[in-house]
Amino acid sequence: MSSAFPNLDANLAVALDALLTEQSVTRAAERLRTSPAAMSRTLARLRRVLQDPLLVRAGQRMVPTPRAEALRDEAAAVVRRLEALLTPSGGVDPAALRRTFTVQAADLVGAALAPGLLDLARREAPGVSLRVLAEEWEAGPALREGRVDLEIGSIDHVDPETRVEELVTLRMAAGVRAGHPLTEGTLTPARLAAAEHVTVSRRGRFTGPLDAALAEQGLSRRVIAVLPGHLAAMALAAAGDVVCLVPTGALGDAAHTLGLRLLEIPLPLPPLTIGMAWHPRHTADGAHQWLRGAVRRVLRPE
Repeated sequence: MSSAFPNLDANLAVALDALLTEQSVTRAAERLRTSPAAMSRTLARLRRVLQDPLLVRAGQRMVPTPRAEALRDEAAAVVRRLEALLTPSGGVDPAALRRTFTVQAADLVGAALAPGLLDLARREAPGVSLRVLAEEWEAGPALREGRVDLEIGSIDHVDPETRVEELVTLRMAAGVRAGHPLTEGTLTPARLAAAEHVTVSRRGRFTGPLDAALAEQGLSRRVIAVLPGHLAAMALAAAGDVVCLVPTGALGDAAHTLGLRLLEIPLPLPPLTIGMAWHPRHTADGAHQWLRGAVRRVLRPE
């Protein structure tokens, strides 16, 4: 089956514009940085395609045919549109954005991120709105399907094509209410293990890195509750004599707001890395680039 557009070639449009503008094979070749011989072959092809001589000799110069005269402005307009189509984006003006971004984040990350991100949007991109969704077990499909623009948190379940950027690395502390017995004296592994604990797990797991570290010391702890988010766990710790693990640094403000004391854990625990993940179709999008830059500025200030 033949193509519906047998003669479609963007290079021919560019060459036609150069030839009709310069009215010279030599000058058109110089303009397009090719050889006069190559440009002569292109002119011959254009003549076959358009079934018109286009440029004909008149003494020492070439003059356009009536068909060429009629095509001159249209050819120039087509080339301008091609240049606009195939020129890399120069970015976007954040002030001109009218867009809602959907971010998936853990409750503690959302609480730390939202105020700063909305403040930046208010100052730089007042047409931007933010929708924050709770974490899912598997965020990959949401990113792939476009239901989520950005996932922010501990990224450990991505698809191969997903782009991931680390933002901050935080250490964990033991969060307890003011006046908790652990705030008096030296916090030892044995005293930490003897206290009642609340853990945070999207999957409802009772154990984690702290249990592995305690087991190295021949110790174990009692977990009385598993909650899906840090804010609920910290609220429980603020109201009673239970211990919860709290990320420090950029995510620690909520603990101080609740009046929790953060105690250094006397055991080696792996750090918590907070990153952001997005689908590659958004990598070059100017609006999404602004969003990612704003997240960096909030969670990773200079």
